[in-house]
Amino acid sequence: MSQPAIRREHRDTGDPAPVQREVYPDAATQLGLERVIGDQVRRLRAASGLTVGEAAAKIGISKAMLSKIENAQTSCSLSTLARLAAGLDVPVTSLFRGADAEREAVFTPAGHGAVIVGRGTRVGHHYELLGGLRGQHKRLEPVLVTLTESSETFPLFQHAGTELLHMLEGVMVYGHGDAEYTLRPGDSLLLDGEGPHGPNELVRLPIRFLAVTAYPDNHVE
Repeated sequence: MSQPAIRREHRDTGDPAPVQREVYPDAATQLGLERVIGDQVRRLRAASGLTVGEAAAKIGISKAMLSKIENAQTSCSLSTLARLAAGLDVPVTSLFRGADAEREAVFTPAGHGAVIVGRGTRVGHHYELLGGLRGQHKRLEPVLVTLTESSETFPLFQHAGTELLHMLEGVMVYGHGDAEYTLRPGDSLLLDGEGPHGPNELVRLPIRFLAVTAYPDNHVE
């Protein structure tokens, strides 16, 4: 018998709550279809200018049920799909749009990422691109940064979007705007890329950290 997908959140006091995202392998396909339907229903409802309550009344289902459908928390029967299509004034097939789209993944073996030559390269800064997807997913850029030599001057960076740094090895003092942060293995720093940022002091070499930049939709290189 197929196991249901695990989609639960832990709530407690104190530390931030971990969110469990694992799904059983035989539930992945079903969960993907539910997500496609939910996303399409939400998009169509929003395009019509309807609230969840207004759309539910027009479709003929409860507000709670529509909310579950939009959040991929339930499977739709054929009759429910027909009601959704009629209430949103679209063909039933439009609710499945994107379900058969190919989903891309890029695997980069250790040490085989494309080397990026940029500011800091001449003073022992090594930038390795860990992969890139096509189309809209180009907005995300993961780079493994290795610093092996100290210098008196460090390059500063400034760009649109949001950047996440996660320390893997070594210790450094990293600046963002007027603030400084001492980063050790396991530490993370999430920052606004518009603020000037970069290493201020390399405390313990070698230093390795993962830098993931999320650019805005309208970003142009």
